[in-house]
Amino acid sequence: MLSAAVLVSLAVNAACGEPTPVVERLHTTLIEVMKEAQHLNIDARYDKLKPVLEDSFDFERMISAAAGSYWTGADPQDRQRLLDAFVRLSVMTYAARFNGFSGERFETLGERPGPRNTKLVDTRLIRTDADPVSITYVLAESNNNWRIVDVLLDRSISELAVRRSEYNTILRKGGINELAATLDSKAAQIREG
Repeated sequence: MLSAAVLVSLAVNAACGEPTPVVERLHTTLIEVMKEAQHLNIDARYDKLKPVLEDSFDFERMISAAAGSYWTGADPQDRQRLLDAFVRLSVMTYAARFNGFSGERFETLGERPGPRNTKLVDTRLIRTDADPVSITYVLAESNNNWRIVDVLLDRSISELAVRRSEYNTILRKGGINELAATLDSKAAQIREG
């Protein structure tokens, strides 16, 4: 368990506009939730993860990129409904995935410039029962704060690109409200297990 001084230091560094501490704070929380998972049901994990994920990720930027012109053409209420559904599904997905601990740890490998004024934070998840998983976080600056706008697995598979492709079919069929309903339904399915 990290000391309060280390956690305060991570929070201060994240607030000062550095990308790597944003990722490290996220990782610290994920490991804590994994270690406590045997005592936390999915709703409790969701509640612990939500504030940190909302601070770490720029969910609005992510869903607007994934929805494209459907986002820009939507009214503010429909955008908010879609954003809320996207956040719910994203947090519920993390709550479901990080449901136990068997010695895993995250390792930060470094930070480098990315395309279009982004920063890339290269990390990996060290697992005791399988090969490490390479995770690159793409962070963009907004209002002097760095936030995650995409996650690349094995330095190539963009979660945002996968979502954009998946969401495009739903958007073409039923528009932004259909996508919001679909995301809410997926979050409910994950919650029910």
